[in-house]
Amino acid sequence: MKKIMTPGPTQVRENVRMARSLVTTNPDLDLEFYEYYRDTCDLLSGLLHTKNVCYILSGEGILGLEAACASLTEPGDRVLVLDNGIFGKGFADFVRIYGGEPILYTADYHEDFDVTALEAYLKQEHDFKYAAVVHCDTPTGVQNPIEKICPLLKQYGILSVVDAVSSMFGVDIDVDACQADIVCGGSQKALSAPVGLTMLCVSKEALEAMEQRKTPIASFYANILNFRDYYKNKWFPYTMPISDIYGLRTALENVQADPDIHARHKKIADATRRAIIEAGLKLYLRKGYCPTVTVMEVPQGVDSAQLLQRMDETYGVMIAGCFDILAGKVIRLGHMGENANIEDVTMMLDALDHTFADLGYPLKASMKDVFLREMK
Repeated sequence: MKKIMTPGPTQVRENVRMARSLVTTNPDLDLEFYEYYRDTCDLLSGLLHTKNVCYILSGEGILGLEAACASLTEPGDRVLVLDNGIFGKGFADFVRIYGGEPILYTADYHEDFDVTALEAYLKQEHDFKYAAVVHCDTPTGVQNPIEKICPLLKQYGILSVVDAVSSMFGVDIDVDACQADIVCGGSQKALSAPVGLTMLCVSKEALEAMEQRKTPIASFYANILNFRDYYKNKWFPYTMPISDIYGLRTALENVQADPDIHARHKKIADATRRAIIEAGLKLYLRKGYCPTVTVMEVPQGVDSAQLLQRMDETYGVMIAGCFDILAGKVIRLGHMGENANIEDVTMMLDALDHTFADLGYPLKASMKDVFLREMK
């Protein structure tokens, strides 16, 4: 069995796997399931510190991002796309699909957004219906300060859509304090449930904007308003994946029972980065690191494909490369959710030590040893 240390999907705890094997009912007809679903959504709201309504949608995390864009965007809407990473830039594609005009605010991919610079931009340019921002852009591992960005957008009446797929539950997100309008999460990242579910938190202001549209939402499956009255009407827009939701509920309860989850993510991330630096390797980012993923540059003379293959086939540890403009240039180490523990990260770094040796690239220090020292 391979050890999966990618930045999602992550390892799944046994109690989550077992929850997904429970006997199921008909989620469309059994009224008790509507109670269970609502209670699960309320648990999600509590963990994210929000009074906003939460929904669980059947589809990988990308569904939530597209649903936010589909439900808000009307033809001709100007949408601010905050771009300091591959996924941030990618929001523009969703905006175009639904007839909007994406306006990219592009910043350095090696660091988090400079909020002062963004504020200066917004003083001059703020005619936007909403803005899209990635909390953790997984290809680089950058974490953007949504607690500053979203309130700044509010000052100009701009709604916010936050991609928190790779940060949610690895970072403490206070949705209400952030004043974020739509926050999207995915089951397979730090929550450590299997792939297949999107979590959405939606503000009253965002719902009102959807309701006040002049044109119909150009989607059924990605229409957030279809969930608005599910409990009152005892009707879901499609048959809910009940086994997946059983597993998600148990994963949420695992998070609820783990008060040190955010501190542990940060400590493990800091120790991992210290290990990489002392080994003489280079982190991709200059600043703005997210506690869920570490991205390091592939050193000159090392082939990233060979490195990943050697890690996998020889040492049984799966880590990730990258794509788009970073294809072949970086590797990504996941330490989120069930992967954020000393034993597994030690195994990953030990395998990485040996892999670099096998490829003939000398390190200045053992990453495993530095990590264990930092974790004491």
